[in-house]
Amino acid sequence: MRILVVEDDPALRLGLKRILLAEGWQVDAVEDGELAISAVYGVDYDFAVLDLNLPKKDGIAVLSHWRKANFVCPVLVLTARDELHDRVMGLNSGADDYVTKPYEPAELVARIRAIMRRNIGAAINLLKIGALSFDVQSRELKHGQEKLSLTPRESALMELLMSAQGKPVTKSRIVSTMSSWESDFSPNAVEIYIMKLRRKLAGRGVGIETIRGVGYALQLED
Repeated sequence: MRILVVEDDPALRLGLKRILLAEGWQVDAVEDGELAISAVYGVDYDFAVLDLNLPKKDGIAVLSHWRKANFVCPVLVLTARDELHDRVMGLNSGADDYVTKPYEPAELVARIRAIMRRNIGAAINLLKIGALSFDVQSRELKHGQEKLSLTPRESALMELLMSAQGKPVTKSRIVSTMSSWESDFSPNAVEIYIMKLRRKLAGRGVGIETIRGVGYALQLED
């Protein structure tokens, strides 16, 4: 999952990035409203965390612009503004949730996961195909009761493939999800990580099929 963080305070921005990176997510961060508006063009973000007290354009103006421009990914407002009218304005402007500072990192992560579950129409934390299961909370991949060791990027790719429920995931989607501004993920790297996952899945009844001209899909093997 690729997340955009919009926060003007350098220390808070860094702390938030570290929390989200620790979950295995890719994170881009900007410090003002104008950069927040331009950042979403050409990048497929899965989620955004937005402060309201921003220089150049405040968070409500950013959120309104995003929604009018059909930027439909979930947005969590994270701000020091705790008045009722601020919360109502944020939610009415298109936010999916509203969290006030200071916040507990565990609760913030839980709220992000809850919003994502609602948006993909899933009420469970466990993705399954055949005997494979992936726990989106613990980031654990299991074959039956056997835990399969994954690196953070392998884990992110596995979640992306399992979330597609057998449908193809395009290479461009994988590249966008696995990239950040500080760490590019090239199309060639996709093939390398697909190969690594195939090795770990070998003999476990589930394979990664290459759909030529489209992408990759998890499929049950005969």
